[in-house]
Amino acid sequence: MSKTVVIGALGPTLDRPAGPDRWHKWRPSVAICQQQDLVVDRYVLLTQKNFHKLTNQLVGDLQSVSPETSIEVLETEMSDVWDFQEVYGTLFDIARDLKLDPKDRNLVHITTGSHVMQICLFLLTESRHFPAKLLQTSPALRKNQGPEGSYQIIDLELARYDQLASRFEQQALDDISFLKSGIPTRNPAFNQLIARIEQVAIRSTEPILLMGPTGAGKSQLARRIYDLAVHRRGMTGEFVEVNCATLQGQAAMSALFGHKKGAYTGASADRPGLLRAANKGMLFLDEIGELGLDEQAMLLRAVEEKVFYPLGADTPVKSNFQLICGTNRDLQTQVDSGEFREDLLTRIHLWTFVLPGLAERKEDIEPNLEYELNQIAQRTGKRVRFNREASKAFLDFALDPDARWRGNFRDLNAAVTRMATLATEGRITEEGVNDEIQRLQQHWGSRKAEAAPTAEKLLGTEKLQNLDLFDRLQLEGVLTVCQNCRSLAEAGRRLFDVSRQNKQTQNDSDRIRKYLAKFGLSWDDVK
Repeated sequence: MSKTVVIGALGPTLDRPAGPDRWHKWRPSVAICQQQDLVVDRYVLLTQKNFHKLTNQLVGDLQSVSPETSIEVLETEMSDVWDFQEVYGTLFDIARDLKLDPKDRNLVHITTGSHVMQICLFLLTESRHFPAKLLQTSPALRKNQGPEGSYQIIDLELARYDQLASRFEQQALDDISFLKSGIPTRNPAFNQLIARIEQVAIRSTEPILLMGPTGAGKSQLARRIYDLAVHRRGMTGEFVEVNCATLQGQAAMSALFGHKKGAYTGASADRPGLLRAANKGMLFLDEIGELGLDEQAMLLRAVEEKVFYPLGADTPVKSNFQLICGTNRDLQTQVDSGEFREDLLTRIHLWTFVLPGLAERKEDIEPNLEYELNQIAQRTGKRVRFNREASKAFLDFALDPDARWRGNFRDLNAAVTRMATLATEGRITEEGVNDEIQRLQQHWGSRKAEAAPTAEKLLGTEKLQNLDLFDRLQLEGVLTVCQNCRSLAEAGRRLFDVSRQNKQTQNDSDRIRKYLAKFGLSWDDVK
């Protein structure tokens, strides 16, 4: 038969009332055994040697109100009940040595003891080191209710608290929506990617690498990750952004790491540098593939050791920042060619996320149209809308397989901005859409010139006709992706973006080689 076991700490203040009058006052440890519907079989009382007298009195009172309760006194040797490390360590040892039977009704009393002790008891119960539920006691709300007050048993199995569980789920959904700028995106692979980024953003301070074509939204996402880190992790420093393509030679060293006055000709004053400006915050290095090898070496040390030397300085400077890198290049290819340090790539490659281009997630064009119009309304104070025919005409064009969207979301933003600016009476018409379509086609080049099937060029008409339509369409799609990628590895990441996340080792390049070989093609043939 299971027993009811209570583990609780002596409350030197709340349990102290002495004299005959003590039976009319609420004392938390005694009140547990005064409850009519809570029969305690075993009471483990945690106390300290300097409260020996109070402990004896409390044990006597417990035996008086509940003779059937077996009382065990455990004297601890904590020198400071407000020292988290000492208290947690002591209670951890007690939880291990008590060997409570999980089949019993075990209750951990958290009303008494220092706040640190209450927190540690909570944590050890929540982690199941104490296989128990929490017991909370409170005094009576009205004087005529008696000294025993009331109690509440709290089960930390959060799955049973539907409302709490739904709050956690809603928080995650809110974070994900925030990272997407509130846009209800529809592309499954992109939504899965953002959900993973949300987990990393609130839990990790390690470097993040954002890869993807120009205009895919790397800068905006980096800023959102920072804002989320401020909100959820309490990051206190600034968001510092720099495009490495704008940094060259000695100016790059000075901009990133700072310099001392007189470090070189023209250094007329000390310069702190961007790494120091990002202390306790986030540094976003966009187009990191453009950074020189010397700067890469100094950056690696700054990321690993949180120290670096400004130009002309004899003493190091400390800066504890989180690094986010962005690139539209294949960094592994740059490593192979000696343009990028392999040790730096290894360090920043812990969390790597490949953002797809707009052409790879065309189902997200429609919700992004609404977002762009809302942004224009916020900037100008004027609301602009498509009429029905114009909306259909633009979406038909935007979703067409031949729509290239070379500039990705920059192209979309520019297109909507132009149409909204030229719209009369706040309405984008079909005429305005047709003008914009013509402008985009000219910007991207003739669509007809791009329409010749790549597979036919490579295989020849006769060989292609011997393939099933299914194989021809699939091959055409693979070849299109390959021709828009700089390397085999980049093409593999795009083609197998979903399935590769479920594999312990990624062999994307090998998968593409074998696929192309089925048709007698190689990567060099495609490129």
